Amino acid sequence: MAEEYFVGTNTSDRYPIWTRANVGEVFPDPVALSTFDFAFQNDDGIQMSELGFRDAYIRIGAFEESEFDPDNPVFLGVFGGYTYLNASLMRIFGERAPGLSAQDIDDAFFGVQPGIPPYEQHPDDVSPEAEARIGEVFGWALTTPNLPDVLAQEQVVNALRDSRPDFVSMDDHEIVDWIEHFFREGFQELFAQHIFISFLTTVPLGIVSAVCEAVGRPTDAMKIMAGLGDVESAAPSMAMWELGRQAASSESVSAVFQAGIGGLDARLRAADEPECLDFVNAFDLFLRSYGSRGPNEWEMSCPTWETDPDLALAAIDRMRVSPASAAPQDHQADLAAERERLVVEIGAMLEGDPEAQGQFFAGAHGASVLMPGRERTKTNCVKFIQEGRMAARELGRRMVERGVFPEVTSFAMLRFSEQHQAIDNPEGWREIIEERQKIFDTASGRQEPFVIVGEAEPLSSWAERDAVTVESVGSGDSIQGMPGCPGISEGRARVILDSHDPTALEPGDVLIAPLTDPSWTPLFVPAAGVVVDVGAALSHAIIVSRELGIPCVVSATDATKRIPDGAMIRVDGDTGVVTVLDL
Repeated sequence: MAEEYFVGTNTSDRYPIWTRANVGEVFPDPVALSTFDFAFQNDDGIQMSELGFRDAYIRIGAFEESEFDPDNPVFLGVFGGYTYLNASLMRIFGERAPGLSAQDIDDAFFGVQPGIPPYEQHPDDVSPEAEARIGEVFGWALTTPNLPDVLAQEQVVNALRDSRPDFVSMDDHEIVDWIEHFFREGFQELFAQHIFISFLTTVPLGIVSAVCEAVGRPTDAMKIMAGLGDVESAAPSMAMWELGRQAASSESVSAVFQAGIGGLDARLRAADEPECLDFVNAFDLFLRSYGSRGPNEWEMSCPTWETDPDLALAAIDRMRVSPASAAPQDHQADLAAERERLVVEIGAMLEGDPEAQGQFFAGAHGASVLMPGRERTKTNCVKFIQEGRMAARELGRRMVERGVFPEVTSFAMLRFSEQHQAIDNPEGWREIIEERQKIFDTASGRQEPFVIVGEAEPLSSWAERDAVTVESVGSGDSIQGMPGCPGISEGRARVILDSHDPTALEPGDVLIAPLTDPSWTPLFVPAAGVVVDVGAALSHAIIVSRELGIPCVVSATDATKRIPDGAMIRVDGDTGVVTVLDL
């Protein structure tokens, strides 16, 4: 049977700590079997994502190939169907990297979540050879003016969209073979680049934070990480805002929006008013550029803005009814100016210590290159996955027509080898898929642990997600989280657990979310503030909120359960405190 991935990855005494931190933003739901097959592990051994992680760490200089188990995943594990990242290996990287520590890694990835085991040094954690190798890479990271490899990969993935094959003309086996070849030939390199740049971003972040702390200006570190510009994860929101303004300025387009979100794309395309046609043309250009984004966008079976345009239009509708003062471009410009001012000001404070001043300027420069680069590498991966998704959906459409699949996305419940079997001998596969879907749905309803040490408890012992309760905060009470984006705002709390429905958020509300991936980003624009259950310095919520200039607090443990929906709250992005003003 193919359900074994729900049992759990083999663990090791050497690298025993696993976490949902950061990776939970990439895979918020259980990973589908098809993704597990090509990205994690199958009968042929470890696969693309695990191999990409290894390539990245070796390229950074932190590890040698001999330190990794050749047969079992060490970086990416799956427990109860959920993806986990090995925190032990990340901590070792921190101990080996010059100027960093295991604690720095914890701060960057964990935030202030409870229950994190303290770091315990192993004799092999320290490696002078690795430290020297990492130092050379760090030196490059802090001085490089750009990231040519990342930009080259961007051109490649954009060309893939332009040259997308006509999947309708392919036969069934051709589609499956194309998908498998496509991923195995291209994904590992893209993913390795993403991990490589992601970990290098810890360097300028650590330098700037340390300097700001030393001069008594700790909160200024966040402001120096904001207003960087050219951040791919924020770009769709900027484009959506312009579409929202276009819709708001047209009575005919607004009238179509006001009739409701359901079927909105079809109604806009059916409208014959010139302004509706102009909007549709602009929206199609948007989908061409950003159609790969959507909820759980790393998972091939999940919808994207291209496959379900109403998801994007719902977010655009929120911006349509937002006041002009919410324009993200204006906030970004203000933050950029503030960043430049602070770099000069704090640099001047260090004139008596040329070495510290040089490190600070290098850190500020590195952040301006690496943090946008990290988001670009992520976007490259997501665009690549979209091409495989569109091929798989064509196969799924055909199999639904034949009664083999219950849903277009049922390909997610099969391994690649099983896709061929289902094509040749379709009898019985529908029942297998439905049974596996039941197991998947069971896992989706369970509350996964944030941290696993050693062997994971079986899925059957995990609490039902809806059964996990905590005490709500009362009027005047506060939740201490981690500062994300500076600023103070007040508004009505809107607890939203699913980015599929942005209409639940009214302009001026404070978004309270369990986590955020890029599909949540459009909700940031009309929001007065953002509060997230989890997250740390390199989480998506922080990076995007800083670009959009929205006060943000992350690592506010159980905020979605503790803050009553509709309460008036204050979000202090400087201190990380969220206060309930009135119920």
